[in-house]
Amino acid sequence: MNQENAHQKVDKLIKMLNEHNYKYYVLDNPEITDYEYDRMLNELIALEKQFPELMSEDSPTQRVGGEPLSVFQQVQHSVPMLSLSNSYNKEDLFDFDRSIQKTIHGKIEYVLEPKIDGLSVSLKYEKGKFVQGATRGDGIVGEDITKNLRTVKTIPLKLREAIDIEVRGEVYIPRKKFLKLNERQEENGEMIFANPRNAAAGSLRQLDPKIAAQRNLDIFVFNIQKIENKTLDKHTEGFEYLKRLGFKTSMYEVHNSIEEVTKQCEKWSEKRSSLDFEIDGLVIKINDLSQREELGTRSKSPRWAIAYKFPAEQQKTVVKDIVVQVGRTGALTPTAELESVKVAGSVISRATLHNEDYISEKDIRIGDTVIIEKAGDVIPAVVRVLLEERTGEEKIFKMPSICPICKEETVRLEGEAVTRCMNAACPAQLRRGLIHFVSRDAMNIDGLGESIVTLLLGNNLIEDAADLYYLKREDLLPLERMGKKSAQNLIEAIEKSKKNDLERVIFGLGIKLVGARAAKLLTDVFGSVDALMKACDEEITVIPEIGHKMAQSVVAFFKEERNLEMIEKLRNAGVNMKSLKTNDENTENIEKKFEGLTFVLTGTLEKYNRSEAKKIIEDLGGRVSGSVSKKTSYVLAGAEAGSKLDKANQLGIKVISEEDFGKLII
Repeated sequence: MNQENAHQKVDKLIKMLNEHNYKYYVLDNPEITDYEYDRMLNELIALEKQFPELMSEDSPTQRVGGEPLSVFQQVQHSVPMLSLSNSYNKEDLFDFDRSIQKTIHGKIEYVLEPKIDGLSVSLKYEKGKFVQGATRGDGIVGEDITKNLRTVKTIPLKLREAIDIEVRGEVYIPRKKFLKLNERQEENGEMIFANPRNAAAGSLRQLDPKIAAQRNLDIFVFNIQKIENKTLDKHTEGFEYLKRLGFKTSMYEVHNSIEEVTKQCEKWSEKRSSLDFEIDGLVIKINDLSQREELGTRSKSPRWAIAYKFPAEQQKTVVKDIVVQVGRTGALTPTAELESVKVAGSVISRATLHNEDYISEKDIRIGDTVIIEKAGDVIPAVVRVLLEERTGEEKIFKMPSICPICKEETVRLEGEAVTRCMNAACPAQLRRGLIHFVSRDAMNIDGLGESIVTLLLGNNLIEDAADLYYLKREDLLPLERMGKKSAQNLIEAIEKSKKNDLERVIFGLGIKLVGARAAKLLTDVFGSVDALMKACDEEITVIPEIGHKMAQSVVAFFKEERNLEMIEKLRNAGVNMKSLKTNDENTENIEKKFEGLTFVLTGTLEKYNRSEAKKIIEDLGGRVSGSVSKKTSYVLAGAEAGSKLDKANQLGIKVISEEDFGKLII
């Protein structure tokens, strides 16, 4: 290749790599696989080595990663957060080992760690307290996401030692929670995440920490970046010290040779699917920190570590048909029916196509030959259509204008990607809603699965969830495969579920946007379904982690006559409608003189602190809200009360002093 051709090729590669770098690191929306990216990067490295004069400052070979987002305050890393060189086979690992042995002549220990597929972050602690968290960014400058990281429950806010330390970890979302998140996103007509890494990265880059808090994020901490007044000799010592400080650390193995490492890479490749978190490879590091120092780093990556990447397994198949399923919120989800093919250890015959836009963007047609993979090794996904294999007989798919189940008109609301059946009485919605109601995380009715729900609906024994509590053993006996013992067990399981805590009932109702966590928060604050039914948007949004859209959804749910009738049926059947915390033996004999009353506390209280006053009110059956509204009963005002007192006076709400409060509770 002459210099002119090389110059054109280098310019093209730089442009393509920088674009993919931006999509991967900044937008968290990669369009190519890591393997394709590395192939282009290696080609560029080879050309720059052959023609040094073509190396430019904007080349991806001269930087560690992408640019930080401008919406967050920038953070200068005290220690660069380097990336890793990649390997894809045994030969690459042996080459890595040979390069190490050219410098290190003594014993070499390798530490093998799973390469968590999430978002890399640094956590800074001063005197044991968490003071700052940042994304990796370009490795030198990251983004301050401290508030969002504080919502990750496995990140300690205070360490077990008052030490100054900076650590590095990988924030991720567990597989099962990722699946549930995408189900929720799809039902609500919101963006579907391509894989767990995108979900974690997108969550941490939310401007509203409440959203990050709802995403069930987790973290593995795997490295000490900087530490004051402590010396460590080995990487494994650092791992054990991190555990003692209270961090959740990733698993690791120590090996004495690269041969041992390569054998373990093969084993990990087989068992990766059994993990509850996504890994896209393994990381091999030298254990001895003095040997690391001797080896040093390149501009892009350390010489003492390498990543072994698992290949993404893809297969070719044919789209036999595209069918539409109706979810419990009326969302119509197109699904590709595929010719069965084995991918990543399991047989795949179906793949969700999410919505109309997804199908249009990928131009997927019935009869197409396509490439599929498990996105993030979790969800079967159509990667691309093999256009060269089209025959002209393929059929373009269109979302139905009428619901395939109830035949009512379907609607795509403005701003939503999803098409919905708006008929609340649609049998498909009722069925999915019932399956959700009886599920493990909701009412947890043992033995009442999808097939039994379908059987009960098909025999007109139930129309909604409340009808379950009016079933008799005699109603069940005529059903297929339902013997006397099975029928009795099911009736007993339904009866047992009446005693569930209110949070299970709220979650089971299937209120749009309300997950298990939100149901618990609503139960803890309102205490009873009656109090929740009376709550307004303003009273709900003061709850940490609950945003305006969710609050609106809750209020709207309790305005629908059909929902109110079902709740009344549940109540009449004996289903518990109060938080069990307010019904325990420690409080059941206390007079509930504040039943139905809402208090707002403001200003500085002298006789009682806030938590004491709140407990007294709740023990007497009342509720404490964070904002004043027309439904507020009393405002307890201390010294230097501010805007809440002003609003109470404007609305004519009764304002009481601590002395008045003392008289009320006697």
